[in-house]
Amino acid sequence: MTQSHHPALDAAQRRRLANAIRFLAIDGVEAAKSGHPGMPMGMADLAEVLWRDYYKHNPSNPKWPDRDRFVVSNGHGSMLHYAALHLAGYDLPVQELKNFRQLHSKTAGHPEFGITPGVETTTGPLGQGIANAVGLALAEKLLAARYNKDGFNIVDHRTFVFLGDGCLMEGISHEACSLAGVFGLNKLVAYYDDNGISIDGHVEGWFRDDTAARFKAYGWHVIGPIDGHDVAAIAAATQEALAQRDKPTLIIARTQIGWGSPNKVGTEEVHGAALGAAEVAATRAALGWEHAPFEIPDDIRAAWDARPAGAAKEAAWNALFADYAAKYPLEADEFKRTQAGHLPKTWLKTAQDLIAGARSVTAAVATRKSSQVALETLVPQMPELLGGSADLTGSNLTAAKASASFHNVGAVGNYVSYGVREFGMAAIMNGVALHGGFIPYGGTFAVFSDYMRNGMRMSALMKQRVIYVLTHDSIGLGEDGPTHQPVEHAAALRCIPNLDVWRPCDALETAVAWKAAVERHEGPAALLLSRQNLPQQKSTDASADLIARGGYVLSESELPLNVVIIATGSEVSLAIAAQTQLAALGIGARVVSMPSTNVFDRQDAAYRASVLPKGTPRVAVEAATSDSWWKYIGTDGGFVGMSSFGESAPAPVLYEHFGITCAHIVKTAQAVVEAHVSTPAIELSTN
Repeated sequence: MTQSHHPALDAAQRRRLANAIRFLAIDGVEAAKSGHPGMPMGMADLAEVLWRDYYKHNPSNPKWPDRDRFVVSNGHGSMLHYAALHLAGYDLPVQELKNFRQLHSKTAGHPEFGITPGVETTTGPLGQGIANAVGLALAEKLLAARYNKDGFNIVDHRTFVFLGDGCLMEGISHEACSLAGVFGLNKLVAYYDDNGISIDGHVEGWFRDDTAARFKAYGWHVIGPIDGHDVAAIAAATQEALAQRDKPTLIIARTQIGWGSPNKVGTEEVHGAALGAAEVAATRAALGWEHAPFEIPDDIRAAWDARPAGAAKEAAWNALFADYAAKYPLEADEFKRTQAGHLPKTWLKTAQDLIAGARSVTAAVATRKSSQVALETLVPQMPELLGGSADLTGSNLTAAKASASFHNVGAVGNYVSYGVREFGMAAIMNGVALHGGFIPYGGTFAVFSDYMRNGMRMSALMKQRVIYVLTHDSIGLGEDGPTHQPVEHAAALRCIPNLDVWRPCDALETAVAWKAAVERHEGPAALLLSRQNLPQQKSTDASADLIARGGYVLSESELPLNVVIIATGSEVSLAIAAQTQLAALGIGARVVSMPSTNVFDRQDAAYRASVLPKGTPRVAVEAATSDSWWKYIGTDGGFVGMSSFGESAPAPVLYEHFGITCAHIVKTAQAVVEAHVSTPAIELSTN
């Protein structure tokens, strides 16, 4: 079962190899004068056994599709990962370790995907790494079921993850690990650094879980506690984990944080601060490490170098894949395409059908239903779409006729029921996206985006194509009341850098939002969708391209322009009605639909000025708080929307109660026009 490519070494020799990690971590943290040396010192023996004997990877090609995945969920111990990458032969020279935590280095304070070769996901927010690992393992299981054939296991790799007490205290670990057990992710192996210390000290004052019983209840195979500094015990536990056929494995490893430090071992002092020069010297003496900072002897470097073995393993896989492609060319082409993140060759036709179908709709339809109609076109044509919902499929309408639930059909499915686990869903989808081969999308109510906000933030930070379907997007959901009515959420989501938020007003805008989200390679999207039916707006052949710019002139004034009304989603139809009433009063109003402020802000200045001309007063209309609108309307502009939580009542009653009406828009527009005429407003920006 072992994959070791190294000659046998005795315990003392292996301890030297582990000490290489320890001292690179110690030296990196000491150079930065900040960081977390305790975890790398405590988990170094675990890393040495895993990386040298079992971890399948090729440092010369960190993107090899069938590599194992390694995640440091306790990401504050990032120097362990950087040290292992450096020693194994990745493109991470020692100068980068010396630049730990410095501007633009490849060794950030916490591991960052896309910055450091060999880092599979950005970790640091505790608990999300293990949840990402569940997503990575889920993707492997699904792809194996889809593409593997008799004699051709082209998808056959494992996900290894290190995690600590903090990860297990975070609630997301429950959400994700519970699902891992349900899914039977037997190729997921987690090493729990059971050192009993967190920043505040000994954890028994706030963390007394029976972790073994907890994970057994999830359906995991649990090993240990073992001695996390005993290489034979670590190897035996890993072998046992690799033999599992239907359960993920948790290896509980009892370690000493800061192992090797004479005066700080086993204390919180070594958790999140440099050892200091005196303790570094004492640790060198205690462990017999006589080498200068960042200096690694040649024999240790040679013992760690994984490049020859990694190249051989990838070459063997390439040969297997070549034979697979000869026998199964269509499957091989699809595998390569989806791994590369490219859309199908038929995408242009699919997108055209998507837009044409949306333009043909004439009846009033909720945008959540318009989203489902879009999925009816997308899902059959895009095998890479992996849908799901946090126990709200019938409300989010995230399943299409071609969706097959994992819990019903097994690993050949393309839809995941995540249960009531919004945060877990977000982080698992991030792992699925990071793995490659899928574009995940998942639904919940917009108000519950609060539960998964940090997962959405991580999607944006890692530039992952994850699509969030957030329905019941305003007080328009009605009787469920303020606990379920999102008010501040649109503004809050728009604040996340690199997250494209869409709030479409009809079937066409919804279709364009889906098209944009699928085509966007460099980040996630959130679709805010209505529960209530919305009328279809007039469109032309040019409308889809204009919508794709995030904001556009939906209806131009037939009178000289006096005011611009900007609206989104369910309030666009109110703006259109107000435009007619204002015209009857002799006031020329332009209606701008702005389904995505994020996308609109990326347009060139000339286009933005053409939509929002300078010097013309503006009114924004949205059944949400005003926070994201002042940059468009200025302090002299008008806003029609929410300034408080909602209430429980039918939607029409709520709109009337909170003044989100045609009459209030007209009154507000009149007021800003009159103020502008009597006291010319300060010239407004176009963004």
